[in-house]
Order: sequence, then C-alpha cells, then structure tokens
Amino acid sequence: MTGDLFSFEEVTYRLARSPRRKRLGLVVTDKGAEVRIPQRCAERHGHQFLRENIQWVRAQLRGVAERQSQVPEHHFAFGAHFPWLGKTLELDRAACAADAGIRDGFIQLYSRVREPDEEQIQAALQKLYQKEALRLLVDKSQYFARLLGLEFSSVKVRRTRSKWGHCTIRGELQYNWLVCLAPEPVVDYLVIHEVCHLQHHNHSPAFWALVASLCPDYKRLRRWLKENGHTLQL
Repeated sequence: MTGDLFSFEEVTYRLARSPRRKRLGLVVTDKGAEVRIPQRCAERHGHQFLRENIQWVRAQLRGVAERQSQVPEHHFAFGAHFPWLGKTLELDRAACAADAGIRDGFIQLYSRVREPDEEQIQAALQKLYQKEALRLLVDKSQYFARLLGLEFSSVKVRRTRSKWGHCTIRGELQYNWLVCLAPEPVVDYLVIHEVCHLQHHNHSPAFWALVASLCPDYKRLRRWLKENGHTLQL
C-alpha cells in the first residue's frame, strides 16, 4: 500500500500493490475504499479504475454505512443490558470471582476495582463472554459430534473478522465467540456446520446433507448469520 490517501468526487481511497495480483481490483470495507493493483502496474491505472467504477464504490460505501448504523452501541456499566443467545440480560456485579458467570437471566461480572470505568468493564465482560462461550461451544460440539459418531481434538474460541467457525484437518474446532450473542438455534447451526467438517472437509452435497440431518432449517439460520452477523458486537 502506498499509504497515501486520494480523493475523487468526495470518495477517499488508497492504492495497494499486490505481487500476486494480475488484475486491478476494488475492495470496500468500514475503513474505506482500496484499489488493488499488480506490482508493476502504473498508479495512474489504479486511479482510472477507481473513476470508472465510482458508482459501484459509492453503492458499496452506502451499504457499509448502513451496516455500521445497525451495530448496537453498548453502555458498559452495571445495570446495563447485553445479549446472550439472543436474549437480553442485565449485567450485575458478582460478590466474588467464584460467582461470576451467565446464569438465571443475569450476567454476573466480578471486578476487583471498586469503581471500574467503562473500558475496564468492557474488557472484563469480553473475558467473561469468552470463558462462557468456550464452555458452551465445547458442550455443544461434544453433543453433536457424539450424535454423528465423530471426534474432534480441541475447541478454541477467538475473535475473527471473516470467519464464524473453522475446522482444521487435525480435527481442531475454532469458533468466533461473538456468535453466542446470536439466538441459540443460530449457534447450534454453526456448531453443526463445523462438526460436520470433521467428516467432510468441503462443502459438497454430502456435507450439506449431513448438516441437514441434524439441522433441517440450516438455510434460514445460515442466512440469518450472514445478514445479521455484523450486529453481534460487544
């Protein structure tokens, strides 16, 4: 990437060189527009490519802005409410670390700081969510794997930008813990999807048939995650 910002008709963009790229390309994200050009391509071609596709870029930027407006803004304080498995739960202060968890309609958060600020509460809440999500996703992975007579080697959670789940060739299941903010049937679909990859490391008809055997409504749930996944933020 050149690092320089350019502007055309009030659209700000960057140029990015890629050694492996053979053609010009455009990418629009929440960070703006980027023109990707082959290593030996003159920059003027990148600028011209942007101008020729300015209407498409504008449409994509409008879509990004609309999606960003749908992301909820959380106020990180005790007494505030946060999503868990599609429900809205109140954040309460736990008396001790052993009482921390998500149960009985409440999120019990322990903090050693007498009066934590929003940043401290957010960090502690994200840590609690990761812990609770790992426990939940391990249980669900074990349940669905057992139904199919399959085995996995481990379950990990992390926060990723592009994938909700992943199954490695070594049988390691990985999930984006933010999925646990979604309704539970969506979580179940994701787990079933990744567990089925233990048998089929592809998206062949046989794979989808296996998914459907445990989740007949998978198309609707898959579509929900695609259309609403960007709102699952904490």
